[in-house]
Amino acid sequence: MVRRPHANRAADCRPERPLDLRRRAMLGGAVRLWIAGACGDVSSLALANGLEIGQLAPSLVLHTLDGNAIATRDLLGQVVMVTFWATWCEPCREELPLFSSYAVRHAQEGLRILGFSLDGPEALPKVRDVAATLSFPVGLLGSAYAGGYGRIWQLPVTFVIDRAGRLVHNGWDDAQQPWTSEQLHRVVDPHLVRAH
Repeated sequence: MVRRPHANRAADCRPERPLDLRRRAMLGGAVRLWIAGACGDVSSLALANGLEIGQLAPSLVLHTLDGNAIATRDLLGQVVMVTFWATWCEPCREELPLFSSYAVRHAQEGLRILGFSLDGPEALPKVRDVAATLSFPVGLLGSAYAGGYGRIWQLPVTFVIDRAGRLVHNGWDDAQQPWTSEQLHRVVDPHLVRAH
């Protein structure tokens, strides 16, 4: 079940733009959703609602700022964190450095983090500035829809995929944002231990 974000978290993660533009964007999203439903293309919504721990994680491709493409399905054998963020999201800006240092400490254990920014192309310089401080690849998502993960309606949100490509953490179920060191150790560390 998808929970709505807390009011204060939602306020922290709203883009810094005039109210009328926010309303127009929301209306546009509602129209796109209605069109998708009318045309029978609700697969991304259905899959997002159907995300199940232990099942194969939906495939996603990160188109990095430096022009590479990294597909989650090509990272079998590694533990993958897929995180969605934006430069205007305060909890994201708190969480990203934590993820970056964690990625450095656990790279030799097969941890990969992929950062999908929901910023628009006009914010690319800001995204590049943030990405320059991170140890993991970043790219623009391009829309609010992330394939089988559904529409990204709250930020930050992070999913964890194990070495076999199974979803082991569904970010839609997170009660606490942003992530903490304790949460990383509790959720991700067990999957970094290789069986001998």
